[in-house]
Amino acid sequence: MSTETLPVSSFYSTNLNHRVGSYEKLSTRIAHSLGYPQINIEAHQNQVYENIAISCEMFTKFAGYTKEYLVFDSKLYEPGKGIRVDTMMSLTPRLCADIIPVNKEGMNGYQIGNMIIGENYINRFTVGAGEEKWNENILVPNGWDNFMEDYRRVVDVFAFEQGQSSGINTLFTIEQTLAQQTYFSYAMGNFGFDLVSWYVMKDWMDIREKLLSVKQYFDFNDRTQRLYVTPEPQTTKTSYYGAVGCYVEKPIRDLIVEPWVYQYALALTKINIGRIRGKYAGTALFGGGAPNYQDLLSEGNQEKTTLEERLYTGTPGFGDAAPPMFFVG
Repeated sequence: MSTETLPVSSFYSTNLNHRVGSYEKLSTRIAHSLGYPQINIEAHQNQVYENIAISCEMFTKFAGYTKEYLVFDSKLYEPGKGIRVDTMMSLTPRLCADIIPVNKEGMNGYQIGNMIIGENYINRFTVGAGEEKWNENILVPNGWDNFMEDYRRVVDVFAFEQGQSSGINTLFTIEQTLAQQTYFSYAMGNFGFDLVSWYVMKDWMDIREKLLSVKQYFDFNDRTQRLYVTPEPQTTKTSYYGAVGCYVEKPIRDLIVEPWVYQYALALTKINIGRIRGKYAGTALFGGGAPNYQDLLSEGNQEKTTLEERLYTGTPGFGDAAPPMFFVG
């Protein structure tokens, strides 16, 4: 850490425009809170980084999530093994001008870095300046965590829609066609459905799904990051595309700016320093006196306990309870 005096502009910071954007800057803030650079901090830099990592791991569950809609290709489904949802994010990236059209073995698609994806996967979003960081000419997938250099993990899957009869985009579905015939028959001739026919048709579609096992049921394992579909897609016969709605963990850059992460990492660092100073208990210092480690150790443990209570208990804490699944009244 540098001991030079920085200009005051280096400390301008707000809640949404935070200057702490890395482990290094957060560890510097923790060191300043403990008296650095006026006094030496008896903690290794790796210890502080480890404390920040522990804080991020604990807070991730309560930091919220982002919503991502991914493209599902039944050809990629492994019978009995499911499909890795976190890696599906690389198939729906935000694209820029670095797309290279390719035609390989009769497949029309696009090349992004060393990855070739089919044109059906393309999600045509553009990225403005400053929205994402790109690594030379390789496009970083939307679900990629630049800090961890790995895919962000999926917390849960809230929707799985086969792109045939229903889903997120209902423009070309049976429901949309029925709605046009029902409510806009005057524009399509004099042969529209009425509301009774609408409900009869909807009931028939529901029975059809149950009898023919058309409806897809899904199960997601957050530890293995695998999505299982029942009935399983017949990859050797027919294939289809669909949409998967996911809750995804926030990236580390959004976690290290949280006050709880800073406070908990600071408390852990106080405990580390207290334990280190305790090894020298009874040692006489220059000018008399002995290292006082008990006050700092006690302070760190008390702060640690208080922060954990805020994290795991209910109102006004963060809480660790699942949301209610139904309401009565």
